[in-house]
Amino acid sequence: MKSLMACHECDLLQRIPPVSEGRVALCSRCGAVLFRPKRNSLDRTIALNLTGILLYAVAVSFPFLALKTQGFVREAALLTGMKVLYQQGMSGLALVVVLTCILFPLIEMLSLLYILLPLKFGGTLPGAARLFHSVQVLKPWGMMEVFMLGILVSMVKLAKMATIIPGTALWAFVLLIFVLAGSAVSLDSHLVWEKLDRRP
Repeated sequence: MKSLMACHECDLLQRIPPVSEGRVALCSRCGAVLFRPKRNSLDRTIALNLTGILLYAVAVSFPFLALKTQGFVREAALLTGMKVLYQQGMSGLALVVVLTCILFPLIEMLSLLYILLPLKFGGTLPGAARLFHSVQVLKPWGMMEVFMLGILVSMVKLAKMATIIPGTALWAFVLLIFVLAGSAVSLDSHLVWEKLDRRP
C-alpha cells in the first residue's frame, strides 16, 4: 500500500511504497530524504514510555530535594514550586508550569501507550488517529528540560546559603527527561500513521 507524503523541501506530493528497514525514501524531484524507517520503533517507544511512567510516579511521589541550613532540613516535592507560585498570587504562571512540566508529559506518555500497544498486537482503539494528532500538536509544549534548567540555576544560587541534598525524585526526573528524549527519537510517526490508516 502506498501512502501520500509531501516533500518538506520542494512540497511535491508523491506516493511512497512501503520502505524496509535500512532503506530511505527520497523525493523524486529534489532528492531530499522523505522517510527513513526506524528499527523496532514500536517496541522501543512502548518500553521507553512504560519506563517513563514509572519514573514519573517516583518523581511526583518522593522528595525532590532538601535544604539544610543551621541544623534544619526542609524538604520540597516536585509540585512545591508550583504551589508557592500560586500562593504568591502568580496563579497564571503556576498553571503554565503545571501544564508544561507535569500534565503534558504524562498525557503524552499515556496517549502513546493507548495508541501503540494495540498497534503492536495488530489492533487499534477508538479515537487513536485523532489522539495521535493531538500528541503531535502538544509535543512542543512539554518543557521539562526548561524546568530542570531553572532548578539547576536555583540550586547553584542556593548552594551559597545552604547545603542542597538531592532527593530520589530529582534523579527520577533527570532520568525521565532522557527517557522522553529517547522515546521522541525512537517514535516512527510515519509507521504509526501508516498502521492507523490500514485499520478499518
